[in-house]
Amino acid sequence: MGSSGSGFVNGGISFWFGDDGLPAVREPLPGDSTADVVIVGGGYTGLWTAYYLKRADPSLRITVLERKFCGYGASGRNGGWLYNGIAGRDRYAALHGHESAVRLQRAMNETVDEVVRVAGAEGIDAGVHQGGVLEVARTPAQLARLREFHEHELAYGEKDRVFRGARETAERIRVADAVGSTWTPHGARLHPAKLVKGLAAVVEGLGVVVHESTPVTGIRPGCAVTPYGTVRAPYVLRCTEGFTAELPGERRTWLPMNSSMIATEPLTEAQWAEIGWEGRETLGDMAHVYMYAQRTADGRIALGGRGVPYRFGSRTDDDGRTRVATAAALRGVLVGFFPSLAGVRIAHAWSGVLGVPRDWCATVALDRTTGLGWAGGYVGSGVATTNLAGRTLRDLVLRAAGQGGRTGLTDLPWVGHRVRKWEPEPLRWLGVRGMYATYRTADRREGASYGVRSSRLARVADRVAGR
Repeated sequence: MGSSGSGFVNGGISFWFGDDGLPAVREPLPGDSTADVVIVGGGYTGLWTAYYLKRADPSLRITVLERKFCGYGASGRNGGWLYNGIAGRDRYAALHGHESAVRLQRAMNETVDEVVRVAGAEGIDAGVHQGGVLEVARTPAQLARLREFHEHELAYGEKDRVFRGARETAERIRVADAVGSTWTPHGARLHPAKLVKGLAAVVEGLGVVVHESTPVTGIRPGCAVTPYGTVRAPYVLRCTEGFTAELPGERRTWLPMNSSMIATEPLTEAQWAEIGWEGRETLGDMAHVYMYAQRTADGRIALGGRGVPYRFGSRTDDDGRTRVATAAALRGVLVGFFPSLAGVRIAHAWSGVLGVPRDWCATVALDRTTGLGWAGGYVGSGVATTNLAGRTLRDLVLRAAGQGGRTGLTDLPWVGHRVRKWEPEPLRWLGVRGMYATYRTADRREGASYGVRSSRLARVADRVAGR
C-alpha cells in the first residue's frame, strides 16, 4: 500500500482490503478448456450469477475468469450501500409503463433482503447491519428536491418510507444544517471486501472453477479468449462493469466513472455521542454532486463522492490511488456534515470506477442466438443490483438452455434494454468534465442562497448527461 505523504494510506485497492487483507490469488487459466457457462469478471455480478446457476443446476460446468482477483474492481471498493435504488427506473416507466417499473422497484426492495439472507445462510460475515437508508437535505433547494424524491418513491410502492423534519432528523443523526430527511428500511451497510471474498469462496466450494490473473482479451460467440488459452462454452457472460471499456469493441459501451472514498480513524464513544447515528443507517444527501457514507462495524466513517469523474480515453486506475486534493475535498464534506470531527484523522483514501451507460439505465440481457450475455451499468447502485442481475442471468440462461420458461425476473423492464454508445473523444471527456463542473457550481449557488428551487445549471447538466 502507498502512503500519500499526508498521513493516510492512499490506494492499496481500498480500505476494505486493507482492513480484511488481500486474498491469496487463485491460479490462472492453464490452457484451453470447455464449460457450459463462462463468466468474464469476478466481481459481484459474475459471482452472484455463478452462485445462482450452480444452486439451480449443480451439474453445470461454470468457469469464472478474472483479470486480477475477485473483488478487485467496484465490488471491493464501493461504499457498502446495500440498498434498493436502481439506475434508470423512470426511463423504464416511460418506456414500459408505470406498473412495470413498480415491479422492478419491488424486486429491488426484495433484493436487499435476499443478499442478507444468502450471506447468513452461507456463513458470510460481511458486517451487515440492516438500518435502512437515510438521505438528508441541508439547504432549502435540497429540501424541495427531497420532498419531490420522497413522493416519487411512494408512487413506486414504497409505503414504508418515512419523511422527517429538521427536529426529527436531529433525533436520528446530528448533521449540521439538516432541514429534513427521508428514510427507507430497504437498505443495509456492509463490508464490501468481506462479502466478495466470502462469495468467491462459496461458489468455489460449490464446484465453480475460478481463474484469477487471467485477463480476457476477446469475447466472441462460444468463447472467451485469454493469453493463456480459450474457454469455449455455449454461454459467455460479460460481467465487467467499469472495466468494460477495456474490452475490444466495447470502448464506448459504458463510461468508467470514477468515485473516491475516505475512511476515518475509529471514532471515540464521546464523538459518536455527539453525532448520534445510533441506527447505523447508510447516509446520503440531496446535493447534485452527492455524498454517501456509512458507519462501519469498527466505528469509523467511510464517506465517498466524486473526485476526478472521468479520465480521458476511458482509462482506469491500477490500485485505487487518489489525488490528495480529492481526499481533502471529501474531508471537507465530512467536517461540513459533522463539524465536531474537525480534528479526526483520515486513515485511508481510495478510488474506483463504476459503469455508466449513455442513458444511465442498468441492464441485463442474453442474446439466445449467440449465447452472449451481459449485465451492468449500475451507475453506483450495484451492491444490491448485482444480485438481481445474477438471478436474472440465471433465469435467462436456463430458459435458453431449455430448462425453464419466462419468470417474473425475465419479464422485468430492464431485461434486454439497448442503448446507444457514448460519443467519441474528446467529446466524451469534455462532456463529463463540463457536466460535473456545472453540478458543483449549482451546489455552490444553492448553498449561498435561500432559494427553494434547484439551480437552472443542474437542469442543463441533466440534459447534457441524458439523465
